[in-house]
Amino acid sequence: MANDAAVVAEGLVKHFGDVVALDGIDLTVERGQVVGLLGPNGAGKTTTVRILSTLLQPTAGSARVAGFDVEKHPDDVRRAIGLTGQYAAVDEYLTGRENLRMFGDLYHLSARYVKERSTELLEWFDLAEAADRPARTYSGGMRRRLDLASSLIAKPSILFLDEPTTGLDPRSRLGMWGVITDLVNEGTTVLLTTQYLEEADQLAQDIVVIDHGRVIAHGTAEVLKDQIGGDRIEISVSDAARVGDAVGVLRPIGTADASVDGTRILMPVTGGSTVLVDAIRLLDGSSIEVSDIVLRRPTLDDVFLSLTGHVAETEPAPPPAGGRRGRKEKQS
Repeated sequence: MANDAAVVAEGLVKHFGDVVALDGIDLTVERGQVVGLLGPNGAGKTTTVRILSTLLQPTAGSARVAGFDVEKHPDDVRRAIGLTGQYAAVDEYLTGRENLRMFGDLYHLSARYVKERSTELLEWFDLAEAADRPARTYSGGMRRRLDLASSLIAKPSILFLDEPTTGLDPRSRLGMWGVITDLVNEGTTVLLTTQYLEEADQLAQDIVVIDHGRVIAHGTAEVLKDQIGGDRIEISVSDAARVGDAVGVLRPIGTADASVDGTRILMPVTGGSTVLVDAIRLLDGSSIEVSDIVLRRPTLDDVFLSLTGHVAETEPAPPPAGGRRGRKEKQS
């Protein structure tokens, strides 16, 4: 195993009875990076996080976090990490400040340190004005921020974020992205699981895609996008009778056969934005009028669809019924 990496997992296997949740996961998270762990529901993302955070023991394989074996030295691992699950794990009957104090007590931190650190976190997460209100009066976004603040009370060097923006509105999600970016800029290492592919594209320096408990792709967002075919030019021709002519005219700039849908032409290309100029020049030279033209770069949604065979989940599942909850997460 790489001794300098923040997280290293080799051959992780986890069975729940006859169900194989993980089937030999290998994973490395370098220090100071955000690594995005992507996959459909049931792929094994949360199971991986729970093993790395010592909440579950693997059936086989091994893992080290902050240099410590997760099975042999779980207490050392817990002292080095913070964990935020899919739903805000705060006590709604305590105030924001009291929630932070509770987590400080769980870490056996001094009262003076917890008081100072709580004030710092409440300011940082824009919760200072609501600090002495019960958490049940908080909005969903405020609860998520308080949950993340709680996981940072002991200044962990490694942070596991298991779908941290689930259920948040776009504004709150952007706010969380800013917080995560600030944490990484200060040296925190982050393992992020998410269903929002734009989130991984925005935050992660490295992406691991898993499905059915196995790693099926690994690389930067750009590398993964390149693997499914590169850029495509999309052109809408004003006159449906000229579509065939347009395809013939554009053939020199294409890298494969064009597909046609009505008056819309989709063609794989290389050359970046300069290909738009070439396409317009060729079409104009043949007096073919265009109503729309765009160069489209593959997205992580395209990558996800290509690798797993279906689109990513965009609507998060509702939290379990039953009111207050702890940090136990659903298997996925």
